[in-house]
Amino acid sequence: MSTDRRPVIVAARRTPICTRGRALAHLTVGELAAPAIRAALADANTLIGAPFEVADVVLGNCMGPGGNPGRVAALAAGLGTNIPGGTVDRQCGSGLAAVLDAVAAIRAGDERVRVAGGVESASTAPVRSMGGFHYARAPFVPAGFPDPDMTRAAEDLAAHDGISRSRQDEHAARSHSRARAALADGRFDAELVALDGVHRDDAIGAAEPLLPRLPTLFDGGTLTAGTATRIGDGAAALVVAPAFAAPGLVVRGSAVVGCDPSLPGIGAAPAIQAALRLADTEVGDIGAFEIVEAFAVQSLAVLDRIGLADDDPRLCADGGALALGHPWGASGAIAVVRLFSRLVRSGAPAGTLGVAAASVGGGLGIAAVFEVVR
Repeated sequence: MSTDRRPVIVAARRTPICTRGRALAHLTVGELAAPAIRAALADANTLIGAPFEVADVVLGNCMGPGGNPGRVAALAAGLGTNIPGGTVDRQCGSGLAAVLDAVAAIRAGDERVRVAGGVESASTAPVRSMGGFHYARAPFVPAGFPDPDMTRAAEDLAAHDGISRSRQDEHAARSHSRARAALADGRFDAELVALDGVHRDDAIGAAEPLLPRLPTLFDGGTLTAGTATRIGDGAAALVVAPAFAAPGLVVRGSAVVGCDPSLPGIGAAPAIQAALRLADTEVGDIGAFEIVEAFAVQSLAVLDRIGLADDDPRLCADGGALALGHPWGASGAIAVVRLFSRLVRSGAPAGTLGVAAASVGGGLGIAAVFEVVR
C-alpha cells in the first residue's frame, strides 16, 4: 500500500470509439458515459474493498446538448440524486481538464472519491443557430483574432513547419499499425466497456491501406482524410480516490497554457514542457506518452518541439487518435485511460512516469505528468 499522500487514479475505463454516424450514433451523452462510470466504480470497489462515498462526477464535453452532461450521466449511472455532477469545456482538452479538476478538489481537502472523465456524442450534437443562421461551432476567440477551422489550421501548420505529406502518411500508418497489434494482443480488453454489442474501436486499420492514394483536402496541400482523425462517439471515466488507495496513478505536475490561435495544433508542446518543469523531470525520464492525435501534422509539430522522434516507441504505443478516433470532449480522458492500461495494468514499477496531453482549438494546450504508485 502506498504512503504517497496525493490523490490516486485507481480505476480507468472507456467505451469503444465509433465513427460519427455509425454504431453508437443512437446513444446520447448520458447513455454513452453511464456504463463507463459504472464499470470504473465497480473496479474501484474491488480495489478499495470498503464502502466509499462519491462526492461528484465531472465530465468533459464540447458539443453536446447542454443540460450539464456530468449530472445527466451521474443520474443515468444510478449514483443517486444527492451526487451533483458537473461539466468542463476546454474543447479537445476537456476530459483531461476534468480529471485534473477532480484531483485538485481532493488535494484541497475534501477527501471523498470523485469520478472524472469525458464524453462526446458527435452524432447527436445539436445544430446551433444565431440570427437565423446555422453554425458548426461557436467562435474560439473574439473578433480581431484568427479563428481558423481546425482542418485549415492543420494545413497552415504543415506549411509553417514544412511537414511533408509523406511524413504525415507515415505517422498515420504507424498509429494504425500499433493499434492493430494492440487489438490483436488484447491490450484494450481490460479498459473497454462494450456498448450495444460493440466491443472495439471501429476505425482501427480502416484508412491504413488507402493512405498513399487519398487526395489532399486542399489544392496544393498535404493533409488527407487519412491524416486527419475520424470524429467519434465515446466516453471515458476514471475514479480518483484519496491517497490511501493504490495502486494507480498520481499527478506529479500539470499545466494549461495558451498559444497562437492561428496555430492551435502546437499547444500541447508548451503545455508538456511546463508540466515537466513543474514535475521536476524531463522528456528522457518519461516512460509513456499519450498525446491526442487530432491530425498527423499536429502530432509531428508537437514532437519536433519537445524533442521526440516520430517513431519513438513511448509515444501512443498502442496507436493514437488517428487510429482509434477522436470523440472531442472525451479524448483527453481517454489518453489517461490509455496511460493507466500501459503503466498500471501492465505492472510498470512504482515511480514510472507517463504524460497525457492535448492541443486545443483556440490556441490552448493541456498536459499532465502522471506517476505510478503501488
